[in-house]
Amino acid sequence: MSLQYKEALREARTYIQKQYPDKPEIGIILGTGLGGLAKEIVEEKVIPYNFIPHFPISTVESHFGKLIFGTLGGKKVVAMQGRFHFYEGYSPREITFPVRVLRMLGVETLLISNAGGGLDLTYQNGDLVIIEDHINLQPENPLRGISDPEFGPRFPDMSEPYDLELNRRAQEIADQKGYRVHQGVYVSVPGPSLETRAEYRYLKMIGADVVGMSTVPEVIVANQMGMRVCTVSVITDMCDPDNLQKISIEHILATAAEAEPRLTDIMVELIKGL
Repeated sequence: MSLQYKEALREARTYIQKQYPDKPEIGIILGTGLGGLAKEIVEEKVIPYNFIPHFPISTVESHFGKLIFGTLGGKKVVAMQGRFHFYEGYSPREITFPVRVLRMLGVETLLISNAGGGLDLTYQNGDLVIIEDHINLQPENPLRGISDPEFGPRFPDMSEPYDLELNRRAQEIADQKGYRVHQGVYVSVPGPSLETRAEYRYLKMIGADVVGMSTVPEVIVANQMGMRVCTVSVITDMCDPDNLQKISIEHILATAAEAEPRLTDIMVELIKGL
């Protein structure tokens, strides 16, 4: 990690702390069409990304691009409303820059949501999937390059990238509420084109249940920096190579919006119990 990158992280942290001196306990990354959880936060400070030194700027229409600080479920939280992707042209280090800043602000638990395609054909559109493991098919690892022990080990253990207790609690909450929720493996691909029939067959063959274009870089960095992680995907389209339907971003956003209240409900209850 270069001195320039470290200094950029510190400058971003210093700016944020001047705007919001309290220490958030929980970080939330809100995925495609899943910004409704932000409405549950009792806002104390909102900082647009373009105000924060060295912060990336989201280029995806459904990602708003701001940090929301406040309380949720009696806990101090910070939500990223707008995330970054490799397909936008960002490097893995740029994509994960905000995660490092959140950790430097004091965040110890990171909750992530995303929209994904269903490779497990027992899933249905609108189902929720608690991610228990992942496969990284992004072209570069965010830890590649010079390592600095200040930011975690060079070779972080990834035997439990998603916290077992958080996953257990999220499943328990879903079961109590009668929500249809699965547990599965997420594969992260570069995008932005959706996959071909042959690619869907390949992804299923290597053990993936959900496919998406985000999340894994952030989870790798969060693990390196000692954060607990829980990720929930919303299935927005089914990836059946033998019965593949044309899909649009409008369909994906509409399906995500339909599932949003259930995901929000689970996340709020999970935060209350932390």
